Amino acid sequence: MAEALHERLKAQARAEGFIAARICRPWDVPKVPERLAAFLDAGRHGQMGWMAERSHWRSDPAALWPQARSVIMLAESYAPDHDPLAVLGQPDRGAISVYAQNRDYHDLVKKRLKRLARWLIEAARKGGCRDEQTGKWVRLDGGDPQDAPEVKVFVDTAPVPEKPLGQAAGLGWQGKHTNLVSRDWGSWAFIGSVFTTLDLPADAPERDHCGNCRACLDICPTDAFPAPYQLDARRCISYLTIEHKGPVDEELRARLGNRIYGCDDCLAVCPWNKFAAAASDIRYAARDDLRAPKLADLAALDDAGFRALFSGSPIKRIGRDRFVRNVLYAIGNSGDRGLRAAARALIDDPDPAVADAARWAVARLPG
Repeated sequence: MAEALHERLKAQARAEGFIAARICRPWDVPKVPERLAAFLDAGRHGQMGWMAERSHWRSDPAALWPQARSVIMLAESYAPDHDPLAVLGQPDRGAISVYAQNRDYHDLVKKRLKRLARWLIEAARKGGCRDEQTGKWVRLDGGDPQDAPEVKVFVDTAPVPEKPLGQAAGLGWQGKHTNLVSRDWGSWAFIGSVFTTLDLPADAPERDHCGNCRACLDICPTDAFPAPYQLDARRCISYLTIEHKGPVDEELRARLGNRIYGCDDCLAVCPWNKFAAAASDIRYAARDDLRAPKLADLAALDDAGFRALFSGSPIKRIGRDRFVRNVLYAIGNSGDRGLRAAARALIDDPDPAVADAARWAVARLPG
């Protein structure tokens, strides 16, 4: 019966729009504690203090919810319908990471996870088998047939090591860029999880298929990979443009290019993405005004304009000041004399990081 529910669950996940569903145990990630400790001890988490504060959970998924017996790992595609690197050749435009060019994935994925979790509760409550000794109808996990199994859903915002769990469940493997990669759907996917007290059959873990490829390491503009399978977030453009508060180190500003929110370089060059599955939700398709927005227009945003433009977008989370700071770094890297006026207009901005970025950009532009 448990095996039957296992297969029905995967079919239901596909019906919900997920491209893959696999199952592991919460304790099936033995390498997480040592890898996370090395990452934190080296200070590679930068300003992300929450990683250290919650490391006891992140390094041991079983401690996050001790009652959980199974973890259902799910992948949802957001593969782009365009070349995400093309905008890097347009210095007067801003490059926004593919996942942030439309709706906030947290809301979309979580709703799917909740629907799947509700289905699982009902399927498990109704399902069961006859106990050979007592002759009574019992639930799959041994509980009272009238009691539903418990579930908890997570997508990116809790201290859950999604990528190691994804590899343990067989979704894919952590590539040399530390992101999850699959032979079936590449790496353009959001990862969500459903923890449950149900004891479901586990899938086989996935092994590494990177081979000798170094494409993701060699393309990184800021040399954020000290070695294969290691990331120094302090040099990662996604970290610098999203998580890092205050001015960015001047040596790194010039390497940002026109990337103003996140970076897709290491994902875009991965050869496994030739198998990328099309995004299942139209709300992941890039908005026309966010594929390659004009830097001059973005630099002119005040707080109200910023909130209006990015309503429902993950970009809204970083706020106007940090976003405009990024835009000014891109302007400074553009070499476009026509953007100098946009930078000059922000030299006296109330936010110190914005004013600093504006002065830096003006000093770099001709005229």
